[in-house]
Amino acid sequence: MSSFVWGAQETQYFNTLTPEHVLEAVENFGYRTTGRVMQLNSMENRVYEVEIELDEEPDSVSEKFRIVKFYRPGRWNKDQILEEHEFLWDLTDREIPAIAPLKNPEGQTLMQNEQGLYFTLFPKQGGRECDEWTDPLLEQMGRLLARLHSTGAAKVAKHRVKLDIENYGEKNLEFLLKSNKIPAEYSSSYEALAKQIFTISSPLFKGINYQRVHGDCHHGNVLLGSTGPFLIDFDDMVIGPKVQDIWMIIPGRDEYSIRQRNILVDSYLEMGDFNRAELKLIETLRALRMIHFSSWIAHRYEDQSFKRAFPTFGSSQYWEKELHDLREQISNIQDNLDQMNYMY
Repeated sequence: MSSFVWGAQETQYFNTLTPEHVLEAVENFGYRTTGRVMQLNSMENRVYEVEIELDEEPDSVSEKFRIVKFYRPGRWNKDQILEEHEFLWDLTDREIPAIAPLKNPEGQTLMQNEQGLYFTLFPKQGGRECDEWTDPLLEQMGRLLARLHSTGAAKVAKHRVKLDIENYGEKNLEFLLKSNKIPAEYSSSYEALAKQIFTISSPLFKGINYQRVHGDCHHGNVLLGSTGPFLIDFDDMVIGPKVQDIWMIIPGRDEYSIRQRNILVDSYLEMGDFNRAELKLIETLRALRMIHFSSWIAHRYEDQSFKRAFPTFGSSQYWEKELHDLREQISNIQDNLDQMNYMY
């Protein structure tokens, strides 16, 4: 298993990647290209849509294109990437809506170009973002997650990172403190609040099962197709509790969000088992994601695209908000602990 979620070594950037390299990669995979390349939005990796030549007229426009993904060097190693691909193929084999990577003529899903970048190809699949989680869509999503998690539990991913306090909390905090991205006047307070979260949250993880989950199942990674919702972007696949995917679909904590989450979970239970005790982890997982997010920006901040996307990172404004949010999370986590003590 990797020693850290951001990679065991310093990651590199994509300065040497040109459109010619992209076209060459697709052709080395076994396709003929027309020369048309369009870069798609992606912060962590580099993703492109490439038009290919076909011998006959396709049934849909999407068939004329392939999506090529170049993995950020230094983050995931080959074994970790292949476990992502294996999970996607496991889902596809069970007819669970996800987009599995394509295989080249030798049956490989992962290749490496002359610049040393790992890359893979996906079919292009049309879909749209969900504008609103209606009750019927939530019911579909609950059943989809249950099937996904049933498949996730069928195998063990030995090389993927575990979503726990150590990897997503303590190691991220350690990096942030060493990075000098936190101004001195906020550093001690941030460290104290984070460590308090780690300490008080530990009892919540007792008896929790870990398995393959999507890991980054937010609104933008769910698309609606002709038959219903499907998931994309398994790059952050982790070994984690099932509730990680559930709370990210419905991240709110107000009464309306709780009602939606209950619909999701009730539909989930029609297709699979779910330990409702995992719901008590939501606020801790939210806190870990906050720390994880700041660490991610700090790790990538020398990449110019990150400086453009997060112009306030490192400022007093940024860290004052982080301190406020962590204090709020401590209160929310403590509420969960009080409920546990009351129930048990």
